[in-house]
Amino acid sequence: MESDDHERPADPESTPVVNPIADGRDLPRVIAVANQKGGVGKTTTAVNLGACLAELGYRTLVIDLDPQGNASTGLGLDANQLESTVYDVLLHDLPLRECLVGTDVAGLFVAPANMDLAGAEIELVPTFSREHRLRMAIETVRDDFDFILIDCPPSLGLLTVNAFTAATEVMVPVQCEFYALEGLRQLSTNIDLVRRSLNPTLEISALVLVMFDARTNLADQVAAEVRTHFGDRVCQQVIPRTVRLSEAPSFGQPIISFDPSSRGAIAYRDLAKEVSGGTPKRTR
Repeated sequence: MESDDHERPADPESTPVVNPIADGRDLPRVIAVANQKGGVGKTTTAVNLGACLAELGYRTLVIDLDPQGNASTGLGLDANQLESTVYDVLLHDLPLRECLVGTDVAGLFVAPANMDLAGAEIELVPTFSREHRLRMAIETVRDDFDFILIDCPPSLGLLTVNAFTAATEVMVPVQCEFYALEGLRQLSTNIDLVRRSLNPTLEISALVLVMFDARTNLADQVAAEVRTHFGDRVCQQVIPRTVRLSEAPSFGQPIISFDPSSRGAIAYRDLAKEVSGGTPKRTR
């Protein structure tokens, strides 16, 4: 892997870029971070984008909807020490507010998950309004946050359907590899199904090119192809493949805490500016 040379720290107060990904979108925004393939940077993007949005001054919540709980551990939580999780919210009607945990990043909160959530796919089947459980829970805290990011599992089961039903938009991390577009077509089809039956306003608002290795021709080819198919919905900011981004989760920190001047930190800061578009924070 390439070295992670340090560059200048980004100024979180500098003027953000306004672009179609953010323009005209009112707060609060509920964004499902999804891709049906595993290992494509969903959790890395949810955690680090959330941290950078909070650094910009937006009150941000990351909802960990993956039974692996990587977003929770990546934000410094011990899965074995959690008093309550998203599982309790979905299956036992625990108010979402009661399972929220603050993080070391000011303004960033997490609704954690652990392996208890693995059984939720089956346990939700006989449950009343099973596809709407997360949406109803989010409604109770929606006005407390500017951004709510939902880290989805890598499958289209009831957990992901809950995320798509609750979200106002979907962000798709796209790994710059050969089969990227094939997975995107299937994901788009499934989002269309949810839109027709459960959430008519759902849309793919942003695609983020991640794990970009500038040394390879393939990365450039995939990026060009994704931009050709999805146009201005593809974020201008790409996320490089770096050692420091890979190391940060094992220390329970987002990249802006783990190595604030690294290329990965700068990239996610710029992505947060692009996604937010400088939308004014809401007064409370």
